[in-house]
Amino acid sequence: MSSRAAAKTKLTNDGADRPALLLAWYDRHRRRLPWRAVAGELADPYRVWLSEIMLQQTTVKAVGPYFEKFVSRWPDVTALGRASLDDVLRMWAGLGYYSRARNLHACAVAVLNDHGGVFPDTEDGLRALPGIGPYTAAAIAAIAFDRRTMPVDGNIERVISRLYAVEESLPQAKPRIQQLAATLLGSSRAGDSAQALMDLGATICTPKKPACSLCPLNDDCAASARGDQETFPRKAPKKSGTLRRGAAFVVTRGGELLVRSRPEKGLLGGMTEVPGSEWIAGQQDRAALAQAPELKGVTRWHRKAGIVTHVFTHFPLELVVYTANVPSRTRAPDGMRWVPVATLDGEALPNVMRKVIAHGLNL
Repeated sequence: MSSRAAAKTKLTNDGADRPALLLAWYDRHRRRLPWRAVAGELADPYRVWLSEIMLQQTTVKAVGPYFEKFVSRWPDVTALGRASLDDVLRMWAGLGYYSRARNLHACAVAVLNDHGGVFPDTEDGLRALPGIGPYTAAAIAAIAFDRRTMPVDGNIERVISRLYAVEESLPQAKPRIQQLAATLLGSSRAGDSAQALMDLGATICTPKKPACSLCPLNDDCAASARGDQETFPRKAPKKSGTLRRGAAFVVTRGGELLVRSRPEKGLLGGMTEVPGSEWIAGQQDRAALAQAPELKGVTRWHRKAGIVTHVFTHFPLELVVYTANVPSRTRAPDGMRWVPVATLDGEALPNVMRKVIAHGLNL
């Protein structure tokens, strides 16, 4: 038996070389990311935490500019903890999943007030903070504090499910994948092991057309050996939510737009929106129009042609847009306010509202 064949047999038998192979690959091919410490330097817990919160349900490409804006405005957790929630929501606008922004601010306040501006260095301590669940706690503990734990994100799920040909569907397979991922931890460099698997999934073990010939673990990959690697991870059929409908009212007063803030709790909590109807299944246009804001001088609403569509995590949404212009001295109804159209970029507008306003104002 050749030495290469013997090495492959040993690897297949116990996988003992996997952590070393993974780290050796990472040392050569690690991605340069704005929140990642360079080789040999200690990671900044604040930057690790901020990036992990931002990366939830979002791509690295989308997060990059937001991360840079945040650390430029608030260079550490103390600065962020002293900021107002409104400022944080404005800076976050456009990144989506706005409960993350509210939790981000609450967590920064808790670290500042309860921990003297220093992040806890254990998973349990991190999980006690607002907005930090099991994955995020493990990621910060491993990457920032080199705790021997393996966080499992979507990239790592894909790598592990292929490496071991995990037949069980997600999300039921998560506990088994978590156990298997932990076998790729070496005796040290836990943070690098985690980031190596993340990079492997992002650059080599991609959802479509994985570059298996370049993978350091390919000789021992069960799915690759079978030739069905693109079918992993197995996923249960997705349930699509029921379509909801509603109306949005774009009211201008010269160069100003009528807006309000959504309730702090719930979908898009605390964000800025134009007034609108409820978003419910089976909403009829007449019922939605009856929920228009009461404004002196508005006797007729102009319905814009077409609809605005948006897809949230749990449901798709269709909005009919109505417009009206009011005299310069018209007062805003209770709970609403006028803001200059020219300064809308500074408002905490979610993407669905940006679509509505663009449609209503022909932007």
